[in-house]
Amino acid sequence: MLRVIGKRIALLIPTLIGLSILLFAWVRSLPGGPATALLGDRATPEAVAQINAAYGFDRPILEQYVTYLGKLLSGDFGTSITTSRPVLEEFATRFPATVELTIVALVFAIGLGIPLGYVAARYRGRLVDHGSVVLSLLGITVPVFFLAFILKWIFAIQLHWLPTDGRQDPRIDATHATGFFVLDGFLTGELDSAWNAFTHLILPGIALGTIPLAIIVRITRASVLEVQNADYVRTARAKGLRQATIRDRFVLRNALLPVVTTIGLQLGLLISGAVLTETVFAFSGIGRFLRDAIFNLDYPVLQGFIILIAIMYSLINLIVDISYGLIDPRVRVQ
Repeated sequence: MLRVIGKRIALLIPTLIGLSILLFAWVRSLPGGPATALLGDRATPEAVAQINAAYGFDRPILEQYVTYLGKLLSGDFGTSITTSRPVLEEFATRFPATVELTIVALVFAIGLGIPLGYVAARYRGRLVDHGSVVLSLLGITVPVFFLAFILKWIFAIQLHWLPTDGRQDPRIDATHATGFFVLDGFLTGELDSAWNAFTHLILPGIALGTIPLAIIVRITRASVLEVQNADYVRTARAKGLRQATIRDRFVLRNALLPVVTTIGLQLGLLISGAVLTETVFAFSGIGRFLRDAIFNLDYPVLQGFIILIAIMYSLINLIVDISYGLIDPRVRVQ
């Protein structure tokens, strides 16, 4: 198992180096150069020269990349042009919000997706199967931002059941020690604060988790259909084993590998794809900050956040690979 983990970690290094080269080349291929892109209408020759000298854009290209890579390896991801704060600090400030939102979306997707997929496969061709297929198709085809507006209009504006936006009611005097508002409420004993923060996560979590839910339902259904027709499952039925034993030990356990792969990929996509959801619900996570960086042409933030998200995505894939060995011991020998 340690050998498998070592191989996966070794593969991360060329992946991240390749991504750094692409980002480095992207910024320097901007029309008029990065200095002109940063300055916009204020791009006078003097200002461009000043920016080039400040950021080292006037140095040889190889020297620029070596300097850029050295800063990344030392943890220096640049400074935001908009806020004048280090990019890593901005990321750390907003990352807990996106993690909380991602967890709620993933719990929603897994908690409904796996049972629905199993039931659809168990009762193939019946009403519940057709209903789950239709719902999964709707979940994939409906745009996230459109669903977010619909949920917000129904449950927040019309019914007043849930808050419209933000992470927490600003009138609540809450203690934020970790940046995870729900967790902070439990750690400090401020349960009303934890509940209020959780209610702010429900609507964006559902909107963000709808596409992963639809995909998990379809993958689980297909995987269970394949496994439940396998020889070892028919043998278990012939031996007279209980249905619950067959389901837990033979069907679900062996059907989980493709589902775990899907969940791992969707988790990475949730972290990196929360831009629209966080924008609609004015949720102060990394997605909304990325959106603001795009409009403000804050290229250091874009470069730094993309690198950091790629690192998170790679670590998630590593965890998925490790989980393979826990679910199916045969993977450990590969």
